[in-house]
Amino acid sequence: MNYIFVFNGRYDKTGFLEEVQKQIDEICPGSMLYKTIGIGDGTRFVRSYCEFHQKDEVCFVACGGSGTANEVGAGVIGYERKSMAILAYGTTNDLAKYYPGRDHRSLEDIVRNGEVVEIDAIKCNDDYSLNVINIGFDAIVAREANLFLEAGDKNGYTRGLLKSLLTSRYNNFKMVVDGERITKGLSLLCTVSNGQYCGGMFKCAPRAKVDDGLMEVCLIRGISLLTFLLILPKYIKGEHLDSKFCMKKMVYRQARHVELSSKDLMYVSFDGEILASDHFEMDILEKAVTLRLPGLK
Repeated sequence: MNYIFVFNGRYDKTGFLEEVQKQIDEICPGSMLYKTIGIGDGTRFVRSYCEFHQKDEVCFVACGGSGTANEVGAGVIGYERKSMAILAYGTTNDLAKYYPGRDHRSLEDIVRNGEVVEIDAIKCNDDYSLNVINIGFDAIVAREANLFLEAGDKNGYTRGLLKSLLTSRYNNFKMVVDGERITKGLSLLCTVSNGQYCGGMFKCAPRAKVDDGLMEVCLIRGISLLTFLLILPKYIKGEHLDSKFCMKKMVYRQARHVELSSKDLMYVSFDGEILASDHFEMDILEKAVTLRLPGLK
């Protein structure tokens, strides 16, 4: 097995580079380390390598958070003898949270004590998500957070959240889930999930399973700031789907196909990476990615 490391090259992540390189030198000496140079570069690198080394057995290790993991995962989809792993050095590390009880910063536990699983992916237009696609408020929070983080603000996600609370609680889009339109009027947000967590702290899809061939769709209708604040604690803990109060303001579905459209350009967030369009189609791809996990403690 050949291990290739894909490190998030954004300048605010460079503090972790020495620690990652030390682990590589100890566990996988001589392995390639590639530092990304911008959004989407991780996917481009992995796909290019896979294309020219189709017979090689390779594990690409994403050294970063959800965005880096998503780029690496998108790159290996469709290629045989290619897998991925995650060294969780990101801001949120949401996909890794699906697998508790493991040291997601231990390369030794991945290489020497690891477990291999196959997980689904969500195909959205020509892009992929391994974890969660955020629409509406959440996507705008992610966009604002990225801007703050890129400017060197370590509290970027919190600042993005607070700014968006004041400006982005009412969003106009149409969503059709397996042929059923679930939007009526304005919406706060919607998550289309394969994993369970987003934003580092929100258990947005508590019933999601990464290998069941289904997307979890949770729509929150346009609500007042007070109602949002009342719902928020349960949404953080993943208790919203069992709350009668919350579900009066929400729509929950499991789905295999989702269509999203808007009269205007809208932002969606793919595990932290932002895309813009007026029309998205989402489909579940079963067992699309082979993921190498650190062993259970």
